[in-house]
Amino acid sequence: MRNRTLIRNKNVNSGPPKNVDHGSVEVNSGTVRLHLYAKWTAGRFKGSGLQTIAPEEVRLGLSAPHSKPGVVSNGTAQRRPTLIEPHRLKDFGEEEGGQVPNGEVRVHQKVVLEGPPLPLKDPPKTRRQSQFVPRPPVQFLKFKDISAAAFRIQSSIQKTPCTYSRLSKQYGTEIYLKKEHLHYTGSVKERGVLYLLSSLTQEEQRKGVIVATDCNFSLAVAHHAVQLRIPVFVIMPSVCSAPRLRIYRDYGAMVISYGSSAQDAQKHARHLAHDNQYLYLEEDDRESFLSGLGTVGLEIFEQVSKVDTVLVPAAGHYGLLASTAAAIKHLDPRIQVIGVEPEGFPLLLQSFKTDSPVQDLQSSPNRKLYGDLTELSLGENTFQLCKKYVDKVLPVSEEDALVAMLRFQEFERTTVDIEAAMGLAAIMTGELPELKGKRVVVVVSSANMELDLVRKCLDRALVLDDRVSKFSVNIGEWPGDMAKLLDTLSREDVRLLDVCHRIHGDKSELFKTKVECVVETRDRAQSTQLRKTLSERYPSVTWLER
Repeated sequence: MRNRTLIRNKNVNSGPPKNVDHGSVEVNSGTVRLHLYAKWTAGRFKGSGLQTIAPEEVRLGLSAPHSKPGVVSNGTAQRRPTLIEPHRLKDFGEEEGGQVPNGEVRVHQKVVLEGPPLPLKDPPKTRRQSQFVPRPPVQFLKFKDISAAAFRIQSSIQKTPCTYSRLSKQYGTEIYLKKEHLHYTGSVKERGVLYLLSSLTQEEQRKGVIVATDCNFSLAVAHHAVQLRIPVFVIMPSVCSAPRLRIYRDYGAMVISYGSSAQDAQKHARHLAHDNQYLYLEEDDRESFLSGLGTVGLEIFEQVSKVDTVLVPAAGHYGLLASTAAAIKHLDPRIQVIGVEPEGFPLLLQSFKTDSPVQDLQSSPNRKLYGDLTELSLGENTFQLCKKYVDKVLPVSEEDALVAMLRFQEFERTTVDIEAAMGLAAIMTGELPELKGKRVVVVVSSANMELDLVRKCLDRALVLDDRVSKFSVNIGEWPGDMAKLLDTLSREDVRLLDVCHRIHGDKSELFKTKVECVVETRDRAQSTQLRKTLSERYPSVTWLER
């Protein structure tokens, strides 16, 4: 086998060696020193067959003998020369880079030393196959992580109050409300988002973050990223209302409208993040986000003594329930933690039944009402935390949650969204009789809802609570018949909200006309009495469905 040699290449910037002719070769003690001289003009070694080439000619090709300076020719005039092979560049020291001034000479000295023979390995016959690296096991959220998050965000996140509710006497339970909706962006997500952004590296913060769709998570990212001087971009679908877009711009975020749906906005956000090296953020079960949310449990344990039960809304990504339960169970395992989720899409209940996170729950939730709660995603970390620390999961109907929103408005003078009302709805339904006489904390998570939707929800809740009723009755066309109906309503002390007197185009009896009325009562008892009175005087009365 031929011995392999080691080559050292030294660049000597001094002048040419003395007593050495052009092209001479010296052999001294096994060392071969070959002196090549690079000049601006081309020359040939006598008898050696070698040719010295200037650095410019190495890159561009040899010039014709009679060509003008600066005009490159390589077989054909004005034709781009062919590239020089890499080994020629190496032989002539072109890898050293520098230009050779006119009149100066650069000497390249090559020293060839013998070395130990190195065996040459045969190339692999097959291509190396990449080995599959298994994903590391899920790391449970630890209490020390929640404690670290509480210390980190205490100067930027207010400690929300946990106050006694006037609804306690009505339901026979000592109710305390943890008012997380009082944060700057109106959502508990601020806790997790702030700690998540604070945990990013300086390079990630410098490049910026990007989020998509209108939700509580995006609001929190837009606000706290600006506070931390992190560039933030928000991709919104074109159907988003102008007031909501103005909120993000007022926070200081760069808002971009794209697509007609949330899926289009999310896809575009991921594309921008990939092309511009932004960090795409979305709500998930990463440790830093859950640690920030878990600080709610620390404050509950600190603010209310001798707590028996904590009711936490559970929907969307279930991070609030998982992290709060982990914190409370560590401080006092005797405290009962109950998750409350919508009856229309009980993802956590189904996951408990199958003992694994359900990814394709068949449901059609009201996206206008529930908002980002319909983006169901139960991660492995969140599922394991809920399975370990949550004692019970109770589904509540949409109707009960709307009535709970009405109770907040009437008794607490607070407007909340349907997610925040689910905890109180669980008490109102009577499905938890074991809470009678107990001290219960209800987490009020958020209050982000547009005004027109709030009005529609409250109107619907009044109907569900038997406070607003609609009926139709046939009366005679004679003068005074309408007055008798109105007099009956007046004696029952009800408020007439709307009346519609249909004279033409109705299929009622001859000489009869149909009247539709919308009335408001004080409570369910008065509504029951009104139904009884009208049924006695007007057998044709029909109560329209709620």
